[in-house]
Amino acid sequence: MKYLHTMVRVENLDASLNFYCNLLGLVEVKRKDSEAGRFTLVYLAAPTQLDEAKTSFSPTIELTYNWDTEQYSGGRNFGHLAFAVEDIYALCEKLQAAGVTINRPPRCGHMAFIKSPDGISIELLQQGEPLPPQEPWLSMENTGSW
Repeated sequence: MKYLHTMVRVENLDASLNFYCNLLGLVEVKRKDSEAGRFTLVYLAAPTQLDEAKTSFSPTIELTYNWDTEQYSGGRNFGHLAFAVEDIYALCEKLQAAGVTINRPPRCGHMAFIKSPDGISIELLQQGEPLPPQEPWLSMENTGSW
């Protein structure tokens, strides 16, 4: 058995690509438009896994954008996506500056949770050892759910 991808339905492809690519740093590796099915599939990968993703399309996130208007709820039903990050504080600062709510701040220097524009819960984990706890994260309260 081999993990391939996680599929996430998105309401606004541009907003989702901005979030996953420009803010989180993922890279688009494949795109497919289906005129007959009226949808677009976009596969994204972490930069350090790009070579593997370009040949096998795994491990990836598959964003599914249905051209006809639909609203999705319950993004938490499947759990969450998880990414190891080089500097959890720097990434959370970047996300927060871009208007992303840090639902569970990285108080411990190891773990944080955020949500995508479509309400998908995303866990950010510090690579290696946790960073020393520091403000403003140390005293920041949780916001909403994740």
